[in-house]
Amino acid sequence: MTFIVPIGPQHPALKEPAFFRFEVKGEEIADVDIRFGYVHRGIEEALQRRDYKHDVYLIERICGICNVVHTTTYCQAIEQLAGVEPPERAKYIRVIILELERIHSHLLWLGIAAHQIGFNTLFMLAWRDRERVMDLREIISGNRVTSATNTIGGVRRDVKPEHVPTILRGLDELEHSTKYYIDLFNSDRTILARCTNVGILTKDDARKFCAVGPLARASGVDTDIRRDHPYAIYDKLSFNVITEREGDVWAKSMVRLREILEAIHIVRQAVKEMPIGPIRIKVNLEIPRNEAIERTEAPRGELFYYALSNGTDSPERVHVRTPTCANFASIKRMFLGGTVAEIPIVIWSIDPCFACNDRVALVDSHTGKTFNLSLKELRKWRH
Repeated sequence: MTFIVPIGPQHPALKEPAFFRFEVKGEEIADVDIRFGYVHRGIEEALQRRDYKHDVYLIERICGICNVVHTTTYCQAIEQLAGVEPPERAKYIRVIILELERIHSHLLWLGIAAHQIGFNTLFMLAWRDRERVMDLREIISGNRVTSATNTIGGVRRDVKPEHVPTILRGLDELEHSTKYYIDLFNSDRTILARCTNVGILTKDDARKFCAVGPLARASGVDTDIRRDHPYAIYDKLSFNVITEREGDVWAKSMVRLREILEAIHIVRQAVKEMPIGPIRIKVNLEIPRNEAIERTEAPRGELFYYALSNGTDSPERVHVRTPTCANFASIKRMFLGGTVAEIPIVIWSIDPCFACNDRVALVDSHTGKTFNLSLKELRKWRH
């Protein structure tokens, strides 16, 4: 007998609103329908109503967790439109802030994932270390969450020499904690029971559904924008692209934990090798008609921006494709054959950001009617 199990839009397992409609046979998930759009804010339309400079502040609020990578991607796209290159020191500072953001995002995810499997001690430990990262971000930018570091043509705040010892000491503490978490995921019976062979995404399916970021790398897909299409100064730094083969929740967790160690390694290099010089240049923002695309490796995966200029100081179009948007095509396959008890941790294994994802509303051009479609309806939809 088939039962319908609705989860959302408001549910303790969801930190942002989304709706999941599960068809369950006994305890086994037979089908799932996913609906978004509950936190759509019309940001892309709002970007066209402001100038390039003020759009930076709006871009920063697309995602509170990944605000630095959003502004970095946007600023790099506009710099490409304007034909300018930020100073070398600014690029190093961008990388430092970006990698601290990656550490912060992965630790925040680790805490929530631990909470989903009932391991609240690990939740508290992970968020203790998250506080350490936020303190380091505050030292550099003056802010703990929304750093407001990036601007078109460079960065607003410099890394002062007297702050370097504090940053390096904080990285040492984070490295020690992360190695403990890795040992925990390799040995703790609760974690192994709840995470191994759960929410599996095979390598073939990851490629088929165009998964990005840690989700793809946990299935053995060796991809990372920082290495494959380097930006800022990533081509001058040494780091490893972390992959696992299993494709389950455990593999996704290990990829993120090992990426924290790589991010620490990157920040250390950038802090020690950063050249002396200016941190920003002046840019003429009345940009002739041009278009640009920019891709970066956000904590959740590939972040894509498209920008179109029109000769004024405001963009004609800015389009954003976030990692969550790419990864949700894979989540249905991860649910099928699983149990109801696995639903929360499978959802959080892709580290979703629904506010980032809610980008587009479908509008009938003839009637002006706005409507939403399920994934199943969207696949069959014809105008």
